[in-house]
Amino acid sequence: MLANGRQLLAIPGPSVMPDRVLNAMHRPAPNIYTGELHEMTHSLIPDLRKIARTRHQATIYIANGHGAWEAALSNVLSRGDTVLVLATGRFCIGWGEMARGIGAKVETIDFGTQDDIDLDKVAKALTADTARRIKAVLAVHVDTSTSIKNDIAGLRKTMDRVGHPALLMADCIASMGCDPFEMDEWGVDVTVSASQKGLMTPPGLGFVWFNDKAEAAREGANCVTGYWDWKPRVRPTSYHQYFDGTAPTHHLYGLRAALDMILEEGLANVWARHHALARAIWAACEAWGKGGVVRLNVDDPAKRGNSVTSIFAGNGAGDLLRDWTERSAGVTLGIGLGREPAQDYFRIGHMGHVNAHMVLGTLATIQAGLTALDIPHGPGALAAATNVIAEAVARA
Repeated sequence: MLANGRQLLAIPGPSVMPDRVLNAMHRPAPNIYTGELHEMTHSLIPDLRKIARTRHQATIYIANGHGAWEAALSNVLSRGDTVLVLATGRFCIGWGEMARGIGAKVETIDFGTQDDIDLDKVAKALTADTARRIKAVLAVHVDTSTSIKNDIAGLRKTMDRVGHPALLMADCIASMGCDPFEMDEWGVDVTVSASQKGLMTPPGLGFVWFNDKAEAAREGANCVTGYWDWKPRVRPTSYHQYFDGTAPTHHLYGLRAALDMILEEGLANVWARHHALARAIWAACEAWGKGGVVRLNVDDPAKRGNSVTSIFAGNGAGDLLRDWTERSAGVTLGIGLGREPAQDYFRIGHMGHVNAHMVLGTLATIQAGLTALDIPHGPGALAAATNVIAEAVARA
């Protein structure tokens, strides 16, 4: 009964699509051979560089995030190369599985599902690699499954300190446009992301940014195939080389609108908005946990991503709560992913086109579900969340 009306998708991607993005896409198919579409596409590249904070190359693939993974790997690896996977959840493990699938050897350091990358362990592994077999280090900035945020800048410093020449490759699919990320300042060689989370565009576009070191690695790589090859994409002699075929026309119009929204708000302001909203969610969860079983997956706030929060509810309550909020109140929460048993967990996506009333409404709906289902929880969650919002507005 109370779910009728506009549904709220509070999952960690696809995120809520702004009306401005949808309206930009709601148009007839354009001429793909010349004119407006070409000029608009040219304008996307420098703005994608701004979003990743890099002066280096940016490419667009007609693909999801997994496609961006493969594009990045295939351009810098040869069969038999070794990559070091630093796993803090399901997604870096998946990236490593893809590397193995294209012929790389994979070494994994698994830090579990509640802890971030231990840089001392990384230093030991790289120091032990005296033959320099490891050609790339793969890390996820924010893992969508566990909501763990990793210290990518610290990882580069660790690699430099031990003098290891491997490429640093960062998955920013969940964090781009949500958490501060500085590709050049942090020394990241290859960055990947996708359209459907903080970049507020429907699924279907993958992005790869790469610097001169990665471009040099491309010259010796033998895993690359024609479609994934980034060389013609960054220096196209004809428009179709941007995408190796027909352009994803309507996605490009949506992306143009989304980038305009981000740059008009200001990237630093976008990051600050995401951080304030995330802190409101964390405050509510911490209150629920006092006198109840609800708890955040990541204890340290500094190690939590601003775009997604993984939450333990216990005893199958994650699935029960998700079903109740969607069926009874029109709010769709994310499934438990990366933790076992999965039905004990749920996730809140708070990325991209999200504001205070959306987050507070989601939290109030969750509290109603906890109450209706008799899931043990402490009091004061909504008051704690509203205090965070009020204080953030007062400081702005």
